Amino acid sequence: MKRRKFLTQSAATAAAGAALPAAAAQSATLPPAAAKAAPGVAPLPLPAKATAAAYANKRSGYSPFTVPDYYSYSDDLKIERPVPGKPHQGKVFAAVQAHSDDIPLYAGGLVAKLIDEGYTGYLIRISNDEAAGKTLGYGVVQNEIDNIEVGKALGCKKSFSFYYRNHRMDDCAEIEIRARLIFLFRVLQVDTLITMDPYNHYEENPDHLVAGRAAEAACWLSGAGKDYPEHYRAGLKPARVREKYYHARSPNGHNLVNRIVDIGPYIDTKVKGNVANKGKGPAGESGSRLRAELAKQGKRLPILGGNDESANHQYVKHFLMEDWRLLGQRFGLQYAEAFRYIGPEPGYTEQIRKYVDANAVTL
Repeated sequence: MKRRKFLTQSAATAAAGAALPAAAAQSATLPPAAAKAAPGVAPLPLPAKATAAAYANKRSGYSPFTVPDYYSYSDDLKIERPVPGKPHQGKVFAAVQAHSDDIPLYAGGLVAKLIDEGYTGYLIRISNDEAAGKTLGYGVVQNEIDNIEVGKALGCKKSFSFYYRNHRMDDCAEIEIRARLIFLFRVLQVDTLITMDPYNHYEENPDHLVAGRAAEAACWLSGAGKDYPEHYRAGLKPARVREKYYHARSPNGHNLVNRIVDIGPYIDTKVKGNVANKGKGPAGESGSRLRAELAKQGKRLPILGGNDESANHQYVKHFLMEDWRLLGQRFGLQYAEAFRYIGPEPGYTEQIRKYVDANAVTL
């Protein structure tokens, strides 16, 4: 079935890209994805005058933890490309994740890109990751180490952990998590948030939704003057979080996407961030384990290289980054990540004043 062309955007850069240098955000045209084939199931054209509400992503089948099955796209979809010259020097982002592998898997390229453009980055993990390890105790200790090492690999200045129970965060007081984030946002003077989309559809893991909701609310309240006033009496200042990047969780979830980020130049940094995650997730030392398994059989896989370090890196790049390559391919990029981007609000008072100045008449 030849799928219809969809979501074509004019060349003008609109408000969603206003906070970026002019060359950073460009309008995007989304090529069609290949239809999936399954036994007993045939592609079916949409009924006349119907428009698809979500679009299937190409999947390599190498890992469930890459791009989700579907994305919904806005009609002002844009591509954000790397910009030289440190245009974001002095700005700060907080990358908030429920678990130690969320940010490196779904937004590691964006994190590396923003740091390269001048941002100072902080990685904040909400859970203790106890459910991700050989034992509960091992999971807590190893993932604590991993969260720090992931932050270093991606270029973050510092990593934090809140240690809430893994897979049980919906039993925690969300207002407490939010309050702790507000405190950190004010201390660190955060400008930009990167986190799981709090409105991600078909999300299986309750931790992701709790973390996303708490982070989103903390963005707004961290800039308010009457919430937690003791912070101000102690010398802190409001944090004005003006930009947000929300990512989806695969394979089941999908979210509204209006920003495609070109991560081609940063793919190796994203790989390093995932290799650093040894306690959980599909990356870590999987390459060296496969290399050892093949050696026992008298075999080798050439792409893994000749040592464990190379094997770990190439395993992640070849298998786990493949779906990000396929996503980038749809937009003419080497690799890409997709986000719901929320930019700075316009100066409403200024707009009203401009109108008044232009239209006021003499009494």
